[in-house]
Amino acid sequence: MSLEKLDRKYILNTYDKKYVNFIKGKNSTLYDETMKEYIDFGSGIGVVSLGHGNKDITEIIHKQVENITHISNLFSIEPQVKLAEKIVELSGYNMSCFFANSGAEANEGAIKIARKYGQKNYNGRRFKVLTLENSFHGRTIATAKATGQKKVHKKDFAPYPDGFSFDSNIDKIYSSIDEETVAVMMELVQGEGGIYPFEIEEVQKLAKYLKQRNILLIIDEVQTGVYRTGDFLASNYYEIEPDIITIAKGLGGGISIGVVMTKHKDIFQPGDHGSTFGGNYLSCTVGLKVCELLEEHKKSGSLNQIRDYFSYSLLKISMDHDDIFNQMVGLGLMKGLPLKDKFLLPKIINVALEEGVIVLRSGRNILRFLPPLTISREEISEGFKRLDKALKRIKNEG
Repeated sequence: MSLEKLDRKYILNTYDKKYVNFIKGKNSTLYDETMKEYIDFGSGIGVVSLGHGNKDITEIIHKQVENITHISNLFSIEPQVKLAEKIVELSGYNMSCFFANSGAEANEGAIKIARKYGQKNYNGRRFKVLTLENSFHGRTIATAKATGQKKVHKKDFAPYPDGFSFDSNIDKIYSSIDEETVAVMMELVQGEGGIYPFEIEEVQKLAKYLKQRNILLIIDEVQTGVYRTGDFLASNYYEIEPDIITIAKGLGGGISIGVVMTKHKDIFQPGDHGSTFGGNYLSCTVGLKVCELLEEHKKSGSLNQIRDYFSYSLLKISMDHDDIFNQMVGLGLMKGLPLKDKFLLPKIINVALEEGVIVLRSGRNILRFLPPLTISREEISEGFKRLDKALKRIKNEG
């Protein structure tokens, strides 16, 4: 039985899949079972930050699994403590961490911190969390409700928890804040909402306003964090000091991990929150190595060089095909090309895959690019060469 038939028979139908069987990867190049090459401009949706088959990550996984993979959080876990120390050091914020398994779980933790803050300081009178339209914060019941996309709030999964609402833009948040508002939760660059970075000045203005009113600012860095946008956190680039930050995706280099960090270090007590698998020996050992390698990648100037060359190449293809694309958007190695005709988006993704390059979608009309942070100049050039071929094919086919 083929992979597709087995998949359809045994896996729940939650994704619109492409039935390609990848069996090997090297940095930003993937190989299927026929050994056809694909340049990966998606990195598993921003997860494989150090590329596929990274030798340092492979070595440290092997070494850790030979010793301890998991005990439980009933004991102190050395790599968890060291990773928390490294994250706090790289962030520049005086915070403490809780480790989970994913971005959605990290965001659940952020919501619980905010809710307890409201209980502790305002006797429960403050509990509402405001978010933004086109945001994405996860697919659990609470994080789905926090997500500012009505299509995610399907009635099939109702009723949803109360205390969440979203506004169309930052300016609308001010009028939505009331005496029951405990926090504002936002991405600085919306990963699923179009890759449009918010203006620095409007974010800083909002952060100052919230601080004056003791309303928490939660920054969802699940996709923007761990050098994806250039700095360790997008919050660093925006020069703000959030109360709560969530990180996941690129932190594990392919191993499942999530973290919520907050300056409210004493907010939780034993029994308030927990995770069986979160922060185990394997995920934290790998996360620490990812942080160390990417820190060096940044300090050496290599990350900035790759960012500049990728941006140059992306700009060139957008100009060569200005009948298809509008102006490039994004930050760092989190980029998007808005399409003039949104109906072309699935076709471009499919034809690009046929030509051997993986690209993603964001929102209704954005071709999204999240390459590994270690992608080589050669892989960038080859990937855009293939994308150019795919775009020409589409034009020729009418």
